[in-house]
Amino acid sequence: MMEIKVLGPGCVKCRGLEHRTRKAVAELGLDAQVLKVDDLIEIMRYRVMRTPALVIENRVVMSGKLPTYAELKTILQNFKPN
Repeated sequence: MMEIKVLGPGCVKCRGLEHRTRKAVAELGLDAQVLKVDDLIEIMRYRVMRTPALVIENRVVMSGKLPTYAELKTILQNFKPN
């Protein structure tokens, strides 16, 4: 199962990314767990300077913006684990 984390303190963009991510995962039929991380210490562990951020399998794949739904789906579909 793929682990996806949405990093952010709870701002509108952070909540939007979480919502879009959950929707895209369901629509794409991915075997993934989506977690919302709002703890600042945990966010800092990823060395993210701007939120929201998207972490897939412990790799930051996007930060500092709210991607469109189409962009997010592309990110999820094209993710290749290390």
